[in-house]
Amino acid sequence: MSDSSLPPAADLETRIRRKLERQHFMHLIGADLTRIEPGRIEAELALGQQHQQQRGFAHGGLVATMADLAAGFAAVTLVPDEVGVVTSDLKVSYLNPGVGTRLKAIGWVLKAGRRLHFCEAEVWCDDVLVAKASATMAVVQ
Repeated sequence: MSDSSLPPAADLETRIRRKLERQHFMHLIGADLTRIEPGRIEAELALGQQHQQQRGFAHGGLVATMADLAAGFAAVTLVPDEVGVVTSDLKVSYLNPGVGTRLKAIGWVLKAGRRLHFCEAEVWCDDVLVAKASATMAVVQ
């Protein structure tokens, strides 16, 4: 999609926030998008006890979910409103335990295609990089 065909920033944010209303799992874990730009998303959540595994670290499933959320919605910013994306592939490398007060996921699109978008994401806990992810998002009509 060329830059001239992208919606203005305010319209993009409105469109993405409308799609978020149906993202029930994201609401369940307490995540919210904090930055929305074409091809780039940031999501955050306040870490609570319900997010921890047995050693007190952010649960790996939560970290993967945050990476998936950021990469997936980064891809969503580059497709028309009536088109969606689903995760086709997600690889997460855990680098450090998630110990702190806040998780932040940053996702971006490396290459947007007609059928597949190739994305990456990082998940941070406070100022420590917890995980790096690569994802393939399938465009669905």
